[in-house]
Amino acid sequence: MPVIGITTYHPSASWGTWSGVESDLLPAAYAQSVTAVGGVALLIPPVETADAARAAVGALDGLIIAGGEDVNPARYGEEPDPHVRSWSDARDASELLLLDAADAIALPVLGICRGMQVMAVHSGGTLVQHLPDVVGHARHAGSDNVFADTAVAVDAGCRLSALLPSELTVASHHHQAVARHPGFTATARDDDGVLQAMEASGDRFAVAVQWHPEQKPDEGLFAGLVEAAREYRSAATPAG
Repeated sequence: MPVIGITTYHPSASWGTWSGVESDLLPAAYAQSVTAVGGVALLIPPVETADAARAAVGALDGLIIAGGEDVNPARYGEEPDPHVRSWSDARDASELLLLDAADAIALPVLGICRGMQVMAVHSGGTLVQHLPDVVGHARHAGSDNVFADTAVAVDAGCRLSALLPSELTVASHHHQAVARHPGFTATARDDDGVLQAMEASGDRFAVAVQWHPEQKPDEGLFAGLVEAAREYRSAATPAG
């Protein structure tokens, strides 16, 4: 079974009689979505060095860069917008190292929400720091504990179009978006013209979406990643 690594949050958390404990966490829906299509989920806490990233990626057949907080604008050469008040430098650094390592061995990768933004920044791109300033509303952000429904149109003939309907309603929870994405092709947008998906050209599975496919019955993306991971493992396994 293909092993899919998923990056994690690194917050303080509380349970039982313990409070404010430094933790590595991720909503269970990510791992459940991988398991549902025949993969094995492996959670990846932040790594600190390139060697650690290579070791982690070397144990995987595929990688998911998960959702989470904003990327530090300094990573793409900008000062923070007033609405960008917090980020995790440790997580930013870790995910960029993991993407370096994944690129080096052409590992299949799926970016989800923040993950799409990290993949764009990793490629030398930039972000729209506060989307409401561009589109005139905050509907993409949903509300506390509630995802927004966003209508998305997928371009014909792209990798994503083989995995998803041409039009679908997705679960969104973001106030930022990808602006520039060198090395990736835009493959889906919403009614506001906001970029909702991008993918790399060629045979490698390197796909990113701005929405949260783990929040709706949307197995296509995860099935596509797991199948790509299965093919990757098969190609990497010596015959005999």
